[in-house]
Amino acid sequence: MPEHTVASRLQLSGLCFLLQILTIILFAVFVRYSPESSVGLCSQQLNCSWRNQDLGFQHPRFRDVRLQVLLGFGLLMAFLGRYGPGSVTVSILIVAFAIQWAVLIQGFLYFFPNDKIYVGAQSMVSADFCTAAILISTGAVLGRVNPLQMLLLTLLGVTLFALNEYILLSLMGVSDNGGSLTVHTFGAYFGLMVSRILHQPRVDKRKKQPDTGHQPDVFAVVGTIYLWIFWPSFTSATTVQDDTEPWAVLNTYFSLVASTLATFVLSPVLYEESTPRMVQIQDATLAGVAVMGMAGEMLVTPFGALIAGFLAGLIPLLGFRFLTPILHSRLKMQDTCGVHNVHGLPGILGALLLELVFPLVAQGSRTVATQALCQFCALHVPLLLVAEEGCERRASGKEPSTSTLV
Repeated sequence: MPEHTVASRLQLSGLCFLLQILTIILFAVFVRYSPESSVGLCSQQLNCSWRNQDLGFQHPRFRDVRLQVLLGFGLLMAFLGRYGPGSVTVSILIVAFAIQWAVLIQGFLYFFPNDKIYVGAQSMVSADFCTAAILISTGAVLGRVNPLQMLLLTLLGVTLFALNEYILLSLMGVSDNGGSLTVHTFGAYFGLMVSRILHQPRVDKRKKQPDTGHQPDVFAVVGTIYLWIFWPSFTSATTVQDDTEPWAVLNTYFSLVASTLATFVLSPVLYEESTPRMVQIQDATLAGVAVMGMAGEMLVTPFGALIAGFLAGLIPLLGFRFLTPILHSRLKMQDTCGVHNVHGLPGILGALLLELVFPLVAQGSRTVATQALCQFCALHVPLLLVAEEGCERRASGKEPSTSTLV
């Protein structure tokens, strides 16, 4: 076996060992189970405001969110025919580490009473949302980086995600319970920025078109079915009020059906096939749920969800046809899975779907105009975060070398 292969394998093993030991130590010092999970453990000295939220462990939503992250995104990672199994393996590696690291970083920012991080249903769902954003990011660099680099990108991505989420939700008071900005937009543009950093002109000129083989359509069928089944629960898992959960679920379904129909409308116009390919329907499905991340629990009329979903379903087809070549030729961003068209742009569209119902407005602490301004300004935060990180890395000249998945 070549020495460089052995060295690469041992580097991954060593990094996994060090990161796991680090997280174990940090968990031992800071992390405890939420006292709200047990009445006997709750005392007056501890913050027991999560008692009702921890019942989420008994709720199907918690299970659905986990299945969505593991199965839905895992199958979507099997995009390249040559590296499909390796991509699924790396996605599981990302999930395993990202959940642990997200619990710590989000805990330090949000849940840190009495110098401890108390984990419960809500914190685990938040960690799953963070993991989903990182999995979206990997779609932009799939097939171009090895598992070791993926792990390092997860370490950085989780940290930036938590910071971006804290700025938007806590400091700015933005409503984004389904993750239009925090999950889809951040994940897409963080991945694109990493792709730009990885750009090597000499290597990219020699690269051929990605080998998709015969299996992407098979995985797309199964992945799309999982999206339809579980993503409404994903979108409604962090609704602020229980009475808005049905809105989030139903609006997501209406958006899904409209975005799918939009594919059948536009695909025959742009492409020669009379019927859209399964991967195009999969992209439309992802766009339909991305647009509902912010507006899911706010839209009070079904036709609004249909309009949003239909517009979102048009974005992937138009993006792949017109925007992706520009990203590759002008901006030197190779977007393997098209996360810009499927997650980034629909997430921005979802952020622009403002409604009169906002949590802070209902409490009387903000006017409609003020809340709308905050929602609009929130669009720029994830873009500025990833852009600043990308500029620092480009200026330092520390660009990681590219290699294929193993």
